[in-house]
Amino acid sequence: MTTPRLQPVLDLSPAPGAAPAGRRVVRHALTELRLLVRNGEQLLLALVIPLAILVLAAATHGRFVPLASAAPSVLGLAVWSSAFTSVAIATGFERRYGVLERLAATPLGRGGLLAGKALAVGLVLLGQLVVLVTAALLLGWRPAYTAGSFLGSAALVVLGAATFVALGLLLAGRLRAEATLAVANLVYVVLLVGGGLVIGVSRYPRALQPVVEALPTAALGEGLRTGSTGLLLGWPFAVLAVWLVVAGLLARRSFRWTA
Repeated sequence: MTTPRLQPVLDLSPAPGAAPAGRRVVRHALTELRLLVRNGEQLLLALVIPLAILVLAAATHGRFVPLASAAPSVLGLAVWSSAFTSVAIATGFERRYGVLERLAATPLGRGGLLAGKALAVGLVLLGQLVVLVTAALLLGWRPAYTAGSFLGSAALVVLGAATFVALGLLLAGRLRAEATLAVANLVYVVLLVGGGLVIGVSRYPRALQPVVEALPTAALGEGLRTGSTGLLLGWPFAVLAVWLVVAGLLARRSFRWTA
């Protein structure tokens, strides 16, 4: 008697399942990155304006802003534009069109969504800093970093980026998309001119200097300028830390995922 041969079973039933959490975050970050790169306004804020400031400083031989001061200032400007302005505007319109609500309901979840946004901002900033530092060096910038001031400046960039993202989410989570667009661009211009980001605090009237020093933009700009000379200030870290805690708590309490 022969034993019947067993036939392999072909299972064609669907087997849905979420990708691992890390892969979900990375793929969402790459999607966010592609959207940011395609945005012409983002390119203007991220590279065109900072590069124009560098070229102006070099062409005028420091008549308005010395290159030694302009170079670290535009690094701070890059952080400001990508971590605050771009995040606020993009998040505001994503909330208006229901993108945030729908993505938060997927396996990505709210935590993965925020992590992907943070990773995308970090990648954009890394690209900005590489381009701007290279351009500044080609134009004649010669920083005097020490190991300590370089590491301190890098930590200040990370702290500043986190602070500006928290401020951007706070703005985008409460206002309508059109209002977020208008306010974010207005705040960008006002603090670019009068927020101590490009112009050193010492060049403001003495009565206004304490007010300017309390701004997160001034803390980042002054910290990066001083760090490029080999020194390291403590107060910019304290100012940014306070802004990060306050903005982070307010954003967490008041952020609305739906319009």
